[in-house]
Amino acid sequence: MKSLWSDKEAANYQSDLALRVYTSNLLGQSDELVLHGGGNTSVKSVVNGEEILYVKGSGWDLVSIKEEGFAPVKMSTLLEMAKLEQLSDTDMVTGQKAAMIDSSAPNPSVEAILHALIPFKVVDHTHADAIVTISNSVNGQEHIAELFPNFLIVPYVMPGFVLAHEIYKMTRDFDWDACEGIILHNHGIFTFDDDAKKSYEKMIEAVSRAEEFLAENADVVFDEIEPTVFDIEKLQSLVAKEKGHDVVVKVNQTPLALHYASRSKLYCKVTRGVLTPEHIIRTKRVPLVVEDNMEEALEKYIVDYKAYFKKFATNEIMLNPAPNYAVIKDFGVVLFGKSEKECAVLNDVIEHTMMAVLRADRLGGYESISLKDSFEMEYWELEQAKLRK
Repeated sequence: MKSLWSDKEAANYQSDLALRVYTSNLLGQSDELVLHGGGNTSVKSVVNGEEILYVKGSGWDLVSIKEEGFAPVKMSTLLEMAKLEQLSDTDMVTGQKAAMIDSSAPNPSVEAILHALIPFKVVDHTHADAIVTISNSVNGQEHIAELFPNFLIVPYVMPGFVLAHEIYKMTRDFDWDACEGIILHNHGIFTFDDDAKKSYEKMIEAVSRAEEFLAENADVVFDEIEPTVFDIEKLQSLVAKEKGHDVVVKVNQTPLALHYASRSKLYCKVTRGVLTPEHIIRTKRVPLVVEDNMEEALEKYIVDYKAYFKKFATNEIMLNPAPNYAVIKDFGVVLFGKSEKECAVLNDVIEHTMMAVLRADRLGGYESISLKDSFEMEYWELEQAKLRK
């Protein structure tokens, strides 16, 4: 992965926040690091004698974020929150908003407390494909430990307060100066420094290390495949009926999609979960898989989704159980959305997921978060609010 840093360009940004915007935009330019609202960044600064964390606001994309996209939150409040044994989502959001020094700013990222805990001026967090691909392989823990011996490595924990409090406990007697970054299994990577350029380039170096490992150990070659004929209009009509509204469809028959859709034991291969947890609010946990009869496949999908909901639900209201995308045997991948834009976003996420699954299989097998963890993310109110926005 190439560094996009320019000393000449960076010299134009004099304030902490202006430089934070510049490096956030650099991270956002790489789809291999973040996609459509993924990742978050922060910078600690002093305002009127008080330490303030400027953290990415919920709903903003790193590639286009501006100064007004950062939420200014009092560090003292965030650090006190980290010490609590329990904190509900509602209380976390309310407490963070109350600690903002500008009430017109967006809601702080759900990772604001964790950013505050890291005792460096600049913090970068991405969902880098290469890192998560390795982590989501069956031997991912061993590979990550070997590749990143000086990183704090954290088993999967629900994002937000639960993750922040876990890291608070792990780092109470911790030598941060000897730590090169944090890797969250099945989730992503943090780098940090007191210098914006160094933090950014630590991210690039770490992700490059993972990319080189994949190039050496998990190369994927696509065969030339001629797609079969399939009745897309009929599938579009069936899905629209189940969703209760018209749907736009996008067909992906790239070499990647055709390779992905042509493997043996297709159902088992493509229903192993999301690449990184926040993707689930866009894609659902698994696609519709059509290997023969599309009506029967769609009926099975909906029955299975309702069973999944019933198994884990407490007081949640079930989302529409119809699929958001399909993998069709020997034909390709089909995205369903309310608009062309929604289909394009889904397509981006699924393309990155497909490549990660294929590469993880070369490392011994792909393995996502559990069904229970998937449900908690899919029905997490803070993620659903982000999607509605």
